[in-house]
Amino acid sequence: MTDLLPPRVPAGSLTLPEPRNADVLRWSRFLAATDAEGPGTRAAVWVQGCSVKCPGCFNPHLWSVNGGQDDDPSELAERWVTEARAAGSEGITLLGGEPFDQAAAMAVIAQAFRDADLTVMTFTGYRLDQLRIWGAERVDIRKLLEATDLLADGPYLSDQPERFRPWIGSTNQGLTALTPAYAETIESISLLGGRDRLEIRIGRDGTVAVNGWADDEALEILLGDLGARVDRPSQTRAPRVTNNSVLKEIA
Repeated sequence: MTDLLPPRVPAGSLTLPEPRNADVLRWSRFLAATDAEGPGTRAAVWVQGCSVKCPGCFNPHLWSVNGGQDDDPSELAERWVTEARAAGSEGITLLGGEPFDQAAAMAVIAQAFRDADLTVMTFTGYRLDQLRIWGAERVDIRKLLEATDLLADGPYLSDQPERFRPWIGSTNQGLTALTPAYAETIESISLLGGRDRLEIRIGRDGTVAVNGWADDEALEILLGDLGARVDRPSQTRAPRVTNNSVLKEIA
């Protein structure tokens, strides 16, 4: 295991999430391939619902459990593995929302990818030390941790922006290789850092979907004259562009 150890928020700052039904996954969005959500080209799924609710979160529209859609995780896993392989992805990244709020269902997804010889990266607002303590008593949390190759953990703190390491937003957050799959990647990041990428997909109707990481100032510059952001319904700027996809790399 390789861990980039940043300063952490005080232990016990978050509470144990309630267990959820393993037969239902509430999710919002799936991409078969993205280059902005972890190492390499990966599939990504954003779950709906988050009990952490970090101020300044990149995806506050995913906090509520009332959005998204409910599906059988086993059926989703079979479909998503097929689509990820067809798209040339090396694994899947689990985001949200909060994946560990639906640990049992997310473990089904993660294990299906591992069984298909694909890797799993998981983002969580909970801390790894907390998850390990909880996992000693909760099989759902333990199974999701065991099926994760690379973990990005800890709540986002907007007053501690991360400028060196990729994928995460604040310096208190950790990047931990839980298996050898990305141990060398993490070692390289610890020495050389990395660059964030932001993907902007623009539909034919002018609506904009964003994934990756950028601060609010960068987003305003990039999206200021684009269309209405479909993954943040409160933003209703009139569409101005018609191209299908734009990829930006953030220094």
